[in-house]
Amino acid sequence: MALDLNWQAIYLILCILGFILPYSQLISFILENDFNFKVFVEQMFINHVSSLFTIDVLVSSVVFWIFLFKEGSRLKIKLLWIYILCNLTVGLSLALPLFLLVRQRRFNQDSSLTNN
Repeated sequence: MALDLNWQAIYLILCILGFILPYSQLISFILENDFNFKVFVEQMFINHVSSLFTIDVLVSSVVFWIFLFKEGSRLKIKLLWIYILCNLTVGLSLALPLFLLVRQRRFNQDSSLTNN
């Protein structure tokens, strides 16, 4: 028996969390350092663990962009640049669930769409 999950609600909750959680850290950083870009980048690569996560997110973002343009074009989703902007200004934690939310809505509107 398959679970009948409300994917749109799940993606929406993840969008909200994907905005609030990263920005809470950014606000803390800005309050401590103004917005010193040099310090920001230094802290992204301050040790092996932070470098691991920074590189992982950067690579994952590029993979997301490829998926975004392939899947977005296939489903004729407009304004794909908005997801890139979300990725660059907030992070993958907002951009990915936002795109998946719009994609799910497209699937719900047109049940003939498949994951080809």
